[in-house]
Amino acid sequence: METAKQKDRRIRIEKAAYAVLEKKGYKGASMLDIARQAGCSNETLYRWYGNKQALFASLIAANGAALKAQLIQLIQEDGDTIEELRLLGPHLLELVTNRRAVALGRAAAGDVYHTGILGEAIAREGKNTLEPLVERLVRVGLDRKLLHRGNAAEIAGMFLTVLMGDTQIQRVIGVIPELTEAQKEDRTDRACAVIQKLYGA
Repeated sequence: METAKQKDRRIRIEKAAYAVLEKKGYKGASMLDIARQAGCSNETLYRWYGNKQALFASLIAANGAALKAQLIQLIQEDGDTIEELRLLGPHLLELVTNRRAVALGRAAAGDVYHTGILGEAIAREGKNTLEPLVERLVRVGLDRKLLHRGNAAEIAGMFLTVLMGDTQIQRVIGVIPELTEAQKEDRTDRACAVIQKLYGA
């Protein structure tokens, strides 16, 4: 069980890791830089995480856990499925395109030819976390006859594809800035319109 002191130190380390990553990039970020930024010893960092890849993988896991918790809170399984997706959409876009998600995506790209650990972690914690939750919501809609002509995996996949497209990649490579609230709403409206047209009652 994590003590209050350990939790505080972990939060400082995570904040420092993101700051160093955004400033120096994945290859330029060192454990020593992160330790200094966090106000802890390099030895502590290595004792807790082992190496840089494990540290950033832990950030990805923490980000995935936070994302999952937020989505579970948002999903109301007794509401109108399209309206639930409309509420969910902007949050999904925010969670996968915010500065921290972009920093982790760039770190994973930098690690592709080194260990590949971070890309695997993002796949595990990202898409593999998102799709089952959206599928769960869609399945309720199918059971309640609010959606038709498809299965939960197909409908969830369609929603996420229309909602996100290649936005994550564009954010990671710096082609587009952070999405505005209006852009998130617009993308969500388009995705919901497609689902309503293809699978609605």
